[in-house]
Amino acid sequence: MQNKISEVLLENWDYAMDVEDWSPPLGAALEGVDSAQAVWRPEGAAGNSIWETVNHLTYYKERLLRKLKGLPKLPDLENNDATFTVTESGEEAWAAAIAKLKSVHASLREVIEALEEGAYDWGGSGHAPGEEVMSLILHDAYHTGQIVLIRKLQGSWPSNRSFN
Repeated sequence: MQNKISEVLLENWDYAMDVEDWSPPLGAALEGVDSAQAVWRPEGAAGNSIWETVNHLTYYKERLLRKLKGLPKLPDLENNDATFTVTESGEEAWAAAIAKLKSVHASLREVIEALEEGAYDWGGSGHAPGEEVMSLILHDAYHTGQIVLIRKLQGSWPSNRSFN
């Protein structure tokens, strides 16, 4: 039996945020992180904080959501580095950043669910919707690994994890 492409994309979309597979999902990587941990970075090391990475992930999810829904584009930013910007602080702002990430992720899931077999056929310029979704799944996995590494360096990642 052959799965619809949207089913394959949905399965991997869920792995990216909520379902444990070969690696921790983003939701698990962010679980229990407070605002101080979210802005922490190793001393003297180049890299982004967890919060910066969350904002970056949210930006690209929202950009794809708007594109697939035919909504106006997000304003162009100066460069990719600008997607990592954090302009607020505190627990409430951190909770809002996480809530926005999860909300945009859930909204994109609904769009993915509606994709048909033609998700990889694209008559326009650029990538087909299915290609863009798969790229975003891989993007999430990459940055989730970075978040886990930051948490390990700061000592906030459990030394032993159990999962189903």
